[in-house]
Amino acid sequence: MSPAPKESKDPKAEPAASAPPAGAEPSTEKPKKTPAAKGKESKDAKEGKEPKEGKAKGKGPAGGKTPKFVSDNPNFRYIVRVVNTDLDGTRPTALALTGVEGVGLRLAEVACQLAHVTPEERIGNLPEATVESIEATLGALPTKVPLWMVNHRREPIMGETLHYIGPDLLTRRRDDVNQMRMVRSYRGVRHERGQKVRGQRTRSNGRTGMAAGVLKKDAKAAAAAAGKEEAPAAAPAPAAAAPAKKA
Repeated sequence: MSPAPKESKDPKAEPAASAPPAGAEPSTEKPKKTPAAKGKESKDAKEGKEPKEGKAKGKGPAGGKTPKFVSDNPNFRYIVRVVNTDLDGTRPTALALTGVEGVGLRLAEVACQLAHVTPEERIGNLPEATVESIEATLGALPTKVPLWMVNHRREPIMGETLHYIGPDLLTRRRDDVNQMRMVRSYRGVRHERGQKVRGQRTRSNGRTGMAAGVLKKDAKAAAAAAGKEEAPAAAPAPAAAAPAKKA
């Protein structure tokens, strides 16, 4: 029986044994780094690190406010006059009409439909004739919309159903308040005193005038000062010693 061959101690054979076989995929494992190498790399990264760009606060391209709308239409109007009110021409028609007193979003959309105008169209692109038709539609709303959509139904003075808009609404509202004050109704008195009119609570909200807590604090301080002044005067005088009786 022949002895087993001894292992070769040739140093040149070791690299060949450790080499990967042909056709095998290269290893994707990263070599482990020593603590000294990690510290050096982190220091280099800090020194060569580029500053991060600050986040833009605004939504515009330059980080500021949104750029103002600029129209290509040469006849575009940035200010449109409707019912003695200046409206922003860059806003959609339905939203721009809500700037008129007495016109909400529902009434604005109804007026656009009655005037055959697209609510999403910018009001500055509309010609003058179309704006006048919208204004005429707003003036004739009581005859074109249900009764519950108007703001003055069956007025007691004229007996008519009206819808006030613009400066007329402010004038009519002021006249109504003055009439209630003249007849001394409950609502008129509450309007006159500047208090809540529709039955809201007033214990914790809607307080007017001076704060009650300050007055109470001042009253307590004044009472304490007055009590200190009266204390020495109210002290009883010491009783005189009785004369000794003769034996």
